[in-house]
Amino acid sequence: MKYREKLRNSGLRPTKQRIQICEVLFDTDKTFHFTINELEQKIKKKTNTKISLATVYNTVHAFEKKGYLKQIPINSNQTYFDTNVSDHHHFYDLKEEKLIDLENADVGPINIKRKIDGKKIKSVEILVRLES
Repeated sequence: MKYREKLRNSGLRPTKQRIQICEVLFDTDKTFHFTINELEQKIKKKTNTKISLATVYNTVHAFEKKGYLKQIPINSNQTYFDTNVSDHHHFYDLKEEKLIDLENADVGPINIKRKIDGKKIKSVEILVRLES
């Protein structure tokens, strides 16, 4: 099965539940944004089985740590994850509580003037908050 190696690379045993998580996350041509709770609900709806929130949480965080998912913090108590791990930006619709991709070509040049000794910029990602 194509997800067993991804799970093992993330330090996880390829259980039935974790494979179901992979199918929801990666069996699509489109990338998507989700919270842990939204993913849990989507898995329950697709598989018609109960899955532990802890299993979803641990699997998502193991995938994020390994680079299969990207974490997008919105504020101190709300985090989304993205199946598109490339460097890109986002709109965040405050009313709909929805992330929308904003491609690099849609953003002008960014000039960071401040330097931090001993550090280099890995990437710059913009989160643009939208309101109605």
